[in-house]
Amino acid sequence: MLEQKFARLKKQIIRHDSLLVAFSGGVDSGLLLKVAYDLLGPRAAGCTAISPSLSQEEKKSARNTAREIGAPYFIIEYDELSIPGYVSNNENRCYLCKTTLFYHLKKVASEKGFQSIAYGANHDDLNEFRPGMHAAQKMSISAPLLEAELTKPEIRRLGRQLGLSIWNKPAAACLSSRIPIGSEITLQKLRQVEQAESILHGFGFNQVRVRHHDSIARIEMMKEEFHGLLKIGIIENIVSEIKKVGFKFVVLDLEGYRPAGLVPIASLYKREDL
Repeated sequence: MLEQKFARLKKQIIRHDSLLVAFSGGVDSGLLLKVAYDLLGPRAAGCTAISPSLSQEEKKSARNTAREIGAPYFIIEYDELSIPGYVSNNENRCYLCKTTLFYHLKKVASEKGFQSIAYGANHDDLNEFRPGMHAAQKMSISAPLLEAELTKPEIRRLGRQLGLSIWNKPAAACLSSRIPIGSEITLQKLRQVEQAESILHGFGFNQVRVRHHDSIARIEMMKEEFHGLLKIGIIENIVSEIKKVGFKFVVLDLEGYRPAGLVPIASLYKREDL
């Protein structure tokens, strides 16, 4: 089954004369860029958007992975906070953001001579609230992983088989996703989230989210890691360090880590006003 899906993925990619990949630095877009470069050579390239919602850790990871793959690599920079409607953080925030991202990618593709643009949506994304997928559809951005019906675990398996170093990298959504829908997004909040998650990473916790609830930092992590966080000495240090970045309270969410923990249910994806 996986071999058949991989064959479909390659078929989806090879139909493009040249391809610019929206490269976030994660395993999905990483696999997409790797396979595209293997098939198309320099007619495939990656492009990363540097913005306030991208952490410094992710920025560095994206550059290192692009260098590892060896594909041509471009960087664009813009400020999502200047996008009309973005700061108010309504349900269409991701749609607004992705529309702007794809607009910039189209400019790069035109300037650099790339025929098509692709991004790393996968089959599992259909089960989540992803208004950015609607933006991709409207702007004719292809999703080869999704078209090949590849799931996240399958993408990781393929990444491992192809020697991609980030094959098991934890998912890392943009920092704005840590702020509840309806709560204003500010640069200060984004930096607080980034610093708090960096603190947790420094203690060895990788799959974490710090949800920003004004004075409260709500930590989501894998339940099997709870015992490591709650050890005497570690938890006191973590709480102390996270409070230093501006939070008054630090709490652990006993439901554990879950993707899209702050957004409405996936059925809202079909709303026409996004």
